[in-house]
Amino acid sequence: MLESARLERLEHDLAELQVGDVIHVHWTAPVVQRASSPSEARARLVRFKQAIEAARGRGARLVWTVHNALAHDARHEDLEIELSRFLAGTADVVHVLNSKTDEVVSPLYDLSKRTIAHIPHPSYRGVYDGAGSRDEARASFELEEDDLAVLFFGQVRPYKGVDMLIDALGKATPPGRIVLMLAGKTSSEDVRVVDALLPEGLRTIRQHDFVHDGDVKRWFDAADVAVLPYRRILNSGSLHLAATFGVPTVLPDEPHLRGDFGAERWIRWFRPGDAGSLAEILSQPLPPRGTARDFADRLSPFSISRRYDDLLRNLVA
Repeated sequence: MLESARLERLEHDLAELQVGDVIHVHWTAPVVQRASSPSEARARLVRFKQAIEAARGRGARLVWTVHNALAHDARHEDLEIELSRFLAGTADVVHVLNSKTDEVVSPLYDLSKRTIAHIPHPSYRGVYDGAGSRDEARASFELEEDDLAVLFFGQVRPYKGVDMLIDALGKATPPGRIVLMLAGKTSSEDVRVVDALLPEGLRTIRQHDFVHDGDVKRWFDAADVAVLPYRRILNSGSLHLAATFGVPTVLPDEPHLRGDFGAERWIRWFRPGDAGSLAEILSQPLPPRGTARDFADRLSPFSISRRYDDLLRNLVA
């Protein structure tokens, strides 16, 4: 397997592919969003198209996994849409994680004429096992028994709604003291934004950097609830990470998310973009920890990877 995170490396790798090989496109941002100007972005898109078409002309097959409707914070949005439309019109199989992906992306590009394979995002069962107990985790953060530890885990970026979460925490009235836990890579500019948003009196525990694999479990063990206050969300690994550790989770009440996760007892829903609605959820009793473990077991990495392996074998058969 060859892995390419840069366009230049991708072009080199695609030049070797032929019959029996599969090109799997995941994240599209490196193609045009790393360009410093529209003209450079256009040139990179042309190079990408040419490399893909040449490999397919030699018999390679193409799978596209749609992680997001569009790359987040796209600077060259028109070219990002053109790139997505190219993949939508070229891929032999479009792999979707959310069953309603075709409906969500339809205003931007059309998947109706493509073969769509729905294989959901796996949990992280067996990946971030770590060590230690919940009591030890909470003690390491100096959390008291009556503290309500609200966790936002992942890159802290504007589109993810951290500002709305902070607003909601100022309005929530849970029985204990609220503690905001922020963990994830954050640009220096966004750290300053968060600093300005935090009100006096709100205790925070922050790590504005990547959390090492061995420390992921400690953050989730310490948390009472994970919140995904995203303004735009199609799929989220953080949801499945929370499920892996049995942490109740709060999601925006989007139809495509309800469609896939509406029956899960460990999830609570707030009106998208509504801090008052989120505050109301956080003021109510939460589902007990552990109720997500059946979900994580059903979507174990082993079972999901077997389904994806079947997809690839059928594609090249």
